[in-house]
Amino acid sequence: MNKVSGPADWRPGASRQAVEARASLLSAIRSFFSHRKVLEVETPVLSRSGNSDPNISSLSTDSLPRKYLRSSPEYFMKRMLAAGFGDIYELGRVFRAGEKGRLHNPEFTLLEWYRNGIAYMDLASEVCDLIRSCGHGQFDDWPVERITYRQLFLDHTGLDPFLCDETDLSLLAEERGLRAAPMSQMEWLDLILSQVIEPALPGETLTIVHDFLPEQAALSRVRPDNPPVAERFEVYLGQMELANGYQELTDADEQLARFEYEQKSAIARGEDAITLDLSLIEAIRHGLRDCSGVALGVDRLLMSVIKLDHIDAVIAFSSDRS
Repeated sequence: MNKVSGPADWRPGASRQAVEARASLLSAIRSFFSHRKVLEVETPVLSRSGNSDPNISSLSTDSLPRKYLRSSPEYFMKRMLAAGFGDIYELGRVFRAGEKGRLHNPEFTLLEWYRNGIAYMDLASEVCDLIRSCGHGQFDDWPVERITYRQLFLDHTGLDPFLCDETDLSLLAEERGLRAAPMSQMEWLDLILSQVIEPALPGETLTIVHDFLPEQAALSRVRPDNPPVAERFEVYLGQMELANGYQELTDADEQLARFEYEQKSAIARGEDAITLDLSLIEAIRHGLRDCSGVALGVDRLLMSVIKLDHIDAVIAFSSDRS
């Protein structure tokens, strides 16, 4: 008889208590949006187009034509917005290659929602409202602090991210005991943010970091200040990054130019070119209203609510057990 190979432990990684807490959290999220008249939607998990963001690695099928497992429902949801669906949200699984660790699993649960006519900083406040609504009172007394990305770096490193270069950042990293191969300015900024700044954020505080570099805009609008800033925010629950939101870009030509630039950059790095989502471009061209959107990691929120420190403890079958 042939033996079946597999992991030694067949059991779920999450306890019954954690699974019950997940069900309660999903119910609380749906109740939050029901009271605010935001419609729940479902969009495809498989798509002809992948994510061209250099910070996100898409998973794809081997079948032809190739299909990509979504890293976010964003593109489909924006097509629904352009079709006139109004305020919408989705709760569902998303997939990202190469993400594994205490706070990462290649397959995880994402909450994403879009609000028409609401500015991105007002949406950031709504994120805090959602966190408190789902926290069974434990986050009610946590203050909300708002700080620009620029001021955050100045306070914690003394460097201005809009003016410093790779040399400045590599010297700072070396001073803080970080060793890394030569990297771009954006890569250094991301490393210093995750390894130096995030661990120093205040506990029992909801921190909203906003107004990023234009190079970090992704799908957000860039405001022509001096210097210009990307109208983007991140929400931290204590030291944990929980949500990432934008004042959404509504210029189809600008979005196409960003997609094409990211595609060319990927090819220059020796990576496979991602199929661009031209349906999204046509939807934006048809008419995407002024809106803001945000994505929130549900597993991370659950970890904070029930006080567990590893994502495997809140997912029934993480990638190591599936």
